[in-house]
Amino acid sequence: MPETHVKEILSELGQNLRWIWNGEFDALFREIDKYLWSHVNHNPTRFLQEVDDEKINAKVRDEHYRVRLERARMSLRSYLKGERHWGNYNAPGLSSQTVAYFSAEFGLHESLPIYSGGLGVLAGDHLKSSSDLGLPLWGVSILYREGYFFQHFDAKGNQTEEYTELDLSKFPIERLLDKEGKGVTLEVHLGPSALSIELWRLRVGRAHLLLLDGYGGPSPDDRYAFTRRLYGGDLTTRLCQELILGVGGYRALRKIGVRPGVIHMNEGHSAFAVLAAIAERMKEEGLSFEEAAERVRGRTVFTTHTPVEAGHDRFPPELIKQYLTPLREELGLSEDQFLSLGRTNPSSSQEPFCMTVLALKMAQMSNGVSALHGKVSRKMWQSLWPNRTVDRVPIGHVTNGVHVPSWIAPQMAKFLDRKLGTEWLDHLCRVQMWEELLNIDPFELWDVKCSMKNKLLSFAEKRIRRRNERLGSEAQPAELNQNALTIGFARRMVAYKRASLIFRDLDRLARLASVPGKPIQFIFAGKAHPHDEIGKGVLRELYAYTQDERFRGKVFLLENYDMNVARHLVQGCDLWLNNPRRPLEACGTSGQKAVFNATLNFAVLDGWWAEAWDRQNGYAFGDGLTHTDLEKQDERDGRTLLDVLEYEVIPDYFTRSQEGVPLKWVERILRAFATLGARYNSDRMVMDYTRHCYLATAGTVTSDFPLGE
Repeated sequence: MPETHVKEILSELGQNLRWIWNGEFDALFREIDKYLWSHVNHNPTRFLQEVDDEKINAKVRDEHYRVRLERARMSLRSYLKGERHWGNYNAPGLSSQTVAYFSAEFGLHESLPIYSGGLGVLAGDHLKSSSDLGLPLWGVSILYREGYFFQHFDAKGNQTEEYTELDLSKFPIERLLDKEGKGVTLEVHLGPSALSIELWRLRVGRAHLLLLDGYGGPSPDDRYAFTRRLYGGDLTTRLCQELILGVGGYRALRKIGVRPGVIHMNEGHSAFAVLAAIAERMKEEGLSFEEAAERVRGRTVFTTHTPVEAGHDRFPPELIKQYLTPLREELGLSEDQFLSLGRTNPSSSQEPFCMTVLALKMAQMSNGVSALHGKVSRKMWQSLWPNRTVDRVPIGHVTNGVHVPSWIAPQMAKFLDRKLGTEWLDHLCRVQMWEELLNIDPFELWDVKCSMKNKLLSFAEKRIRRRNERLGSEAQPAELNQNALTIGFARRMVAYKRASLIFRDLDRLARLASVPGKPIQFIFAGKAHPHDEIGKGVLRELYAYTQDERFRGKVFLLENYDMNVARHLVQGCDLWLNNPRRPLEACGTSGQKAVFNATLNFAVLDGWWAEAWDRQNGYAFGDGLTHTDLEKQDERDGRTLLDVLEYEVIPDYFTRSQEGVPLKWVERILRAFATLGARYNSDRMVMDYTRHCYLATAGTVTSDFPLGE
């Protein structure tokens, strides 16, 4: 097998993002040059452009490598062509009715930074599981040329943001071409002007992600103004991005010959897609707005992700009038009629236009992302159905799950191969399979977990040393303790997440962290939005604790939080801390990722944990209580957090067998596998959407959609 042939096979593997969740694919690149693989942020396209040919030649001479490479290619081809998958047998009616899944961000991999956090990662996991299950699905989003920012901390813990324009030649992304070989484009009207959009595609297993690249812009000096940065700019930029995503996204699908059988809006950012579909129906079938709206509504699903009032996009009426006039005229609506679509009170001339309201009105089915979030959402939006009691508001719930192959550590995956059989990933939703783990030897599992922890600590130390070198000082100690109870916390840095809650009683925490023979260490990571000064203040506070003599060498803050950092943390920590102010956490999928890596959850009873905790599969605090006085709620939660840490977590972790195994701790891990594994994976999530939403909106079944808890 010549060098060129090896490169061709590696290129074929790299062009389809299935390599993200197939461990063998990743290993084939890493083994050629592990340092370069890390340097290019695990990007196969860039890797093949920069790798030394001699290192490829070395692998050409390795017969074992050549066999594995050929096997990987056969595996990919078999995966793409295979028809014996869940979708064929359980949702054959969707084979001719593609699901269009709109989301403002998709977190597929750290090498493609067009995501900011949980919403995007959830969308990426949805795409991957749809591929694994064989559902015909197109994701739709924007190709942000500068993506989301790279984060650095200065010597005082201040966050600084760095944006770098993507070089598309270095990514496994393809421009869509017409029959003449020219790039496929379309125009989206933003008020009186038109923005030219070019279409790109990512292949994600069997699924596809359509990306819209706005290379026009308001002036020659600002060519990418509206699609340059994710969640950047002012209200005008945000509105125009949502017009591009919704109207442009729907029309782009139609341009390439995809007629969606189901429209799924992941958050309200894409709600204009429904209006574009209505306008098309009106034109094609000569229908009135009301008639077309009823038909499109019947095949539309909406998922809301935030119980935080500020998280719902609202735009001033004048801005809507300025930029939505072309679409409004296509729909044959007056200004007041159009604005009423996004208002809870249609007759209020001053009420802003809310994208969530538009989505709720236009969707046949709407859902929150956990049982508790569904309940909160029904209460939040009851005003749209004033004649119904809260419990009958038509917003259900589909609890989020995570794509296990993307998040599980290689060591843990191999361990489960041995214990459950090599095809265990094909049976993630079988409770009986996970229950088999209850009988395994605790020592074996603990040995694997310690190996995963070592990998995390090595990763964190390298990150800290690089930052220290950049700053020219020992800003943070760079040595972590393998024997310490390692507690991780990583997420968006916003006030309600309460990242610093555990530090409310500094003296007590310092005492708990200083008990001889029972060391504790904390690893924090997270980004604050560039305009969120409160979130940036939280980061400075966390950094200050890394410098506090009571916690120096026990509290660590990692910079540039991304999917790579998140993966290392959920895989290697002993305990995963999540303490939002209940009930403001919609789901909290990072804790689900922890489950599949033998990392126990330690969380307030909010989001998914409120429905998942059974007193034996992890730890909870707060008793599910809230308080009208937020300070009192935080004070009480901070106190009970330390109570559970002192009286339950620490004793369980440091009480060891003669072999050094914390038996009670491992029992909780095994209980977590048995009770949570089948439920909180994204295969189950996509199956739920298919059974309860997609098949119903496609008109093939009657849905019994889950309301209430």
